[in-house]
Formats: sequence, structure tokens, C-alpha cells
Amino acid sequence: MVEVKQIHKEEIFIVNDLAHQIWPITFKDILSKEQIDYMLDWMYNVNTLQEQVQTGILYYLLTENGQPTGFLGLEPNFPDADILRIHKIYVLPEKHGKGLGRELFNKAMDVAFDLGCHTIHLNVNKYNAAVDFYKNLGFIVTKEEDINIGKGYLMEDFVMELKVK
Repeated sequence: MVEVKQIHKEEIFIVNDLAHQIWPITFKDILSKEQIDYMLDWMYNVNTLQEQVQTGILYYLLTENGQPTGFLGLEPNFPDADILRIHKIYVLPEKHGKGLGRELFNKAMDVAFDLGCHTIHLNVNKYNAAVDFYKNLGFIVTKEEDINIGKGYLMEDFVMELKVK
């Protein structure tokens, strides 16, 4: 059985744990190990994740037969009102191809409709295979951006959007 439920700051360590399982495999051919480690420490530090929850980021955990398998991080009204931003959407690599990413995306769509958002917005590394996943869902690339994240590292991203209304 697959379930997607919202989690709170007391459970956010599960997102940290999943990220440390997912990122080294997902990004091994795109980013150096040093950049992966740097980004995990920067973006998935438990304290940082808890602060995000306190400031309005919504986190959802996907479980399969009770086992944590993926997660979703959403921010309402970013960068503008009526837009839902997907900050994080990940599934364990060994679970890819089973429709679990779509389950997380469906939760994002439900939240977008519940909040009256007209657009879902995300950034994705332009070399990430997930670009095709998003295109298959109907997202379009609206621009490219390189974001300096410190220590000489860049996030080389596509900005993608999906109109939901």
C-alpha cells in the first residue's frame, strides 16, 4: 500500500535520512561527491529542514507498505501569489518506474487545487533525468539559471512550470 501524508518538524529527520540515501545515487553522474556532500549538509540539515517547516514549507512523506520511500517539499505562494513551488520531490532510486513519483506529484496537484494556485513551479538540474519526468507531466522549461551556492559550486537548473488552471 502506498500512502502520502504530511509530516511535521518532529518527523523531518526522515527526509534527511532519505535524502542521504537518494542524492549520492541520483546525482553521482552529474555532481562531484564533494558537491553532493556540501548540498546535503546545506539543504538537508535537520535544523534547516525544521526551520523550513516552521516558516511554511509543507513536507510530505511517501511510504510503501509502511516504509519511507520518498518525499515532497512544497512552498505556497512562491515566487508569487497563486504559485505552488516544488522544492523537493524524490523517490528512492530502486523504486523508480513504479509510479511513486507520480503519487508525490498528484499530492502536489491536490495541494495546488486546495490552495487555489494556478501554476506549479520548480527548478531541476538540467542534466537530471527527472527533466523528462516533468516534461511527461506537462511541465515546460521557462528559463535556465545558474545559481552560485558557494564554495565554487553552481546549480545549473532549468526553471519549469505547469499551468493547473
